[in-house]
Amino acid sequence: MTKIFIDGSSGTTGLSIHERLSSYKDIEIIELPAELKKDIQAKKQAINSSDITILCLPDASAKESVSLCENENVVIIDTSTAHRTAEGWVYGFAEIGDNREKIKTAKRIANPGCHASGFISLIAPLVEKGAIDKEEKLTCFSITGYTGGGKNMISEYEVIADESLKAPRLYALGQKHKHLPEMTLITGLKYSPAFCPIVANFSRGMEVVIPLPTSALKVSVEKVKEIYKNYYTGSVVKFVENADENGFLTSNKLAEKDSMEISVFGGEDNITLISRFDNLGKGACGSALQNLNIVLGLNEENGLNL
Repeated sequence: MTKIFIDGSSGTTGLSIHERLSSYKDIEIIELPAELKKDIQAKKQAINSSDITILCLPDASAKESVSLCENENVVIIDTSTAHRTAEGWVYGFAEIGDNREKIKTAKRIANPGCHASGFISLIAPLVEKGAIDKEEKLTCFSITGYTGGGKNMISEYEVIADESLKAPRLYALGQKHKHLPEMTLITGLKYSPAFCPIVANFSRGMEVVIPLPTSALKVSVEKVKEIYKNYYTGSVVKFVENADENGFLTSNKLAEKDSMEISVFGGEDNITLISRFDNLGKGACGSALQNLNIVLGLNEENGLNL
């Protein structure tokens, strides 16, 4: 019986993981009474008595919880930003490089960010296969549903009192978004992309878009498509030809799903690389469950909505 403790089980990601673990066999979820959820000693005991602890916390709290772990056998999966570029942590995007093999035996796994997942899924394979140069300066924009913003943002959007919430809103205007370090490190790029995230009035779904001149490619557009097809064969990430819907590409098409679709449009002077998924699926909970499955030696798709 594998003992799992979810630290931060009342948040959006934590609640989803807790609910979906109910379908798993041979696991025991360590529960803390409501009055002890913030008690340091109770939390410390729960972490050290678990086989796997999943952190669904703000960055500072995640770092504190990691510091409480004294049992060297405990596997920690952190869904916060705190450890995604930290030494000694495996980046939990299984499909990229040799991450899958590393995750199998890792004690510290950093779950990817949602925007970062889309960018990395598009750029990491191309850098790895030599299709674009590591020194290429890229631009990326991403549109996401509001559930990625946590409880406060969800409350704002579900009872709209401000007319401005009805329209898409660009944020992180100073080019300091918290996902940029992992987007740069994991892809192997020398420079951070110019990144423009947008939150809009729909609950779940995400579309990460990278416009790219074909002059930036070291291979043909058809070769780019071939790289994606081969790279993601047999995974929850799929390359999809002709993915548009009558000339449009809907951001929430994969809402409630844990899969991801990669597409390439254009082909003469410019192309558009697009990664489409659910910000709470492959962008959060689904990715965490996939990493958990790998650690447990289960089929990666166990418990996923595909």
